[in-house]
Amino acid sequence: MSPLTSSDAAKGGEFLIKTTNASSVFIPEEQSEEQRMIAQTCSDFLDHEVHPYLDRIDQQEEGLMQQILDKAGELGLLGISVPEEYGGFGKDFTTSMIATEALGAGHSFSVAYAAHTGIGTLPILFYGNDEQKKKYLPKLTTGEWKAAYCLTEPGSGSDANSGKTKAVLSADGQSYIINGQKMWITNGGFADVYVVFAKIDNDENLSAFIVERTFPGISLNPEEHKMGIKGSSTRQVFFTDCQVPVANLLSERGNGFKIAVNILNLGRIKLAGAALGGSKRTSTLSVRYANERQQFGRPISKYGAIRHKLAEQAIRIYACESATYRCSQNIEDAINALKASGMDAAKAKLKGVEQFAVEAAILKVHGSEVLDYVTDEGVQIYGGMGYSAEAPMERAYRDSRINRIFEGTNEINRMLTVDMMLKRAMKGELDLIGPATAVAGELMQIPDFGAVSHELFAAEKSAVANFKKAVLLVAGAAVQKLMMQLAKEQEVLMSIADMMIELYVIESLQLRVEKLVSFKGEAACAAQLDILRVYLYDAADRMHKSGKDAINGFAEGDEQRMLLMGIKRFTKTSSFNAKEARRRIAEQLIAENKYCF
Repeated sequence: MSPLTSSDAAKGGEFLIKTTNASSVFIPEEQSEEQRMIAQTCSDFLDHEVHPYLDRIDQQEEGLMQQILDKAGELGLLGISVPEEYGGFGKDFTTSMIATEALGAGHSFSVAYAAHTGIGTLPILFYGNDEQKKKYLPKLTTGEWKAAYCLTEPGSGSDANSGKTKAVLSADGQSYIINGQKMWITNGGFADVYVVFAKIDNDENLSAFIVERTFPGISLNPEEHKMGIKGSSTRQVFFTDCQVPVANLLSERGNGFKIAVNILNLGRIKLAGAALGGSKRTSTLSVRYANERQQFGRPISKYGAIRHKLAEQAIRIYACESATYRCSQNIEDAINALKASGMDAAKAKLKGVEQFAVEAAILKVHGSEVLDYVTDEGVQIYGGMGYSAEAPMERAYRDSRINRIFEGTNEINRMLTVDMMLKRAMKGELDLIGPATAVAGELMQIPDFGAVSHELFAAEKSAVANFKKAVLLVAGAAVQKLMMQLAKEQEVLMSIADMMIELYVIESLQLRVEKLVSFKGEAACAAQLDILRVYLYDAADRMHKSGKDAINGFAEGDEQRMLLMGIKRFTKTSSFNAKEARRRIAEQLIAENKYCF
């Protein structure tokens, strides 16, 4: 899809208050031939270089992960988004997401790959000066040097800026002397380059440094023993009078927290992409096992309970994919608009991602929870074999769990979703007050029982519009009632966040299916229409429950009764036979013996 101009590009957070046209969103079915080839290359790489060696990877066979990363570097997979001048392919954001998804089915390798190409390389790409980029990026792109990211400390996880690691300028002014401890460092055991966060003297905010493994004063604890992603190197890193040249200060003094936040925004949406890749592989394995496993004289895929699980896996995956690529293209459009205005390419990428930080947090939560659901049901479909280490579901189940903790816990991301949206409203970047006031006023009016449109997507669009009203109703009332105390009401915030997540995903799904139908026609998209209608049917109930929970958490008396009537009104949907729709979805999966949407 050709990028949008700066005048019509979507703005982050606007999904809550504006109507989006289906023609303006990117859908995965629009991938270019080159993008499909890159995805296939990534999938082939996993098939040949990763999946046959998963047991050896989990045993952390000496040097094996580095060798696999080296091979990925030889194919150019470590530099897909790195500019050509530094040895990369210089591809756009959406293409990098496509590669991230395809490689997301690689278990521990996917974690090592993401840490190296994402949080390890991108701070240097986006914040490094010319000399730093020339020195480090070519070696990181080929895999000659491996990267890690040292932010978390024993006493600072979600509150990253409270880190205790210190940097002091040496007497001769040539080096920073770093002292401190970092933990949960992915790739820590073999990284050649660490991006390290520390506070210079008694600064309020962190600074960032590029630290080479060969610098004096670096030591490591043994490998951590983890529930999952056992093949991912995770170690504590200690800095004891570590001498770092002043030239290795990354960006400006005190800019480290900003670097960390912006890189985390990128990491969140990339995590959603990787979770998609893992989910699709798990779905395919589930379908194949259900077709092979015989019980009572026929494959278990013949039974309704199993078909429900197979279909629901696919429904959630397809919905998550719709939202992920909608946001990816929105980010790419924002980047292009910023570059067209004269902004430096690296700064434009950061600003483009920052603009969609709300959506990135939403996708991180949704993607990780879809993967958890899909793997959990995969274990159930496999039955006893699902619990056995001899079958693939045991590893998939364990490896999926970390994603709800990575890149900020899902609880933190839920609260950030609401917090960032409200802050944009207070800055005047989003007009939430006007629409929220209008929705509150609508409650006092008689509902419109006008003629029902039977046009395709009319019911779905009406439901999405009402879901927006539901979010505005609850969020507006919570802000008005609780005001500055809202930040302390985390349960209310998380319920509102769940409503926002459902809204963004269902709208993205509706837009995708509408656009697909415009390309292929209604008959060719019967399964996708079923996916949309089942997801919408269930999302309405989830929206109602979250809204009700939030309202009951802060309102009482007449106000409570009025708000509860409103949330019921705005989450009401027509009756729908979801059982038969799921059966039709499952039949297509079973016939093609794989995830096929």
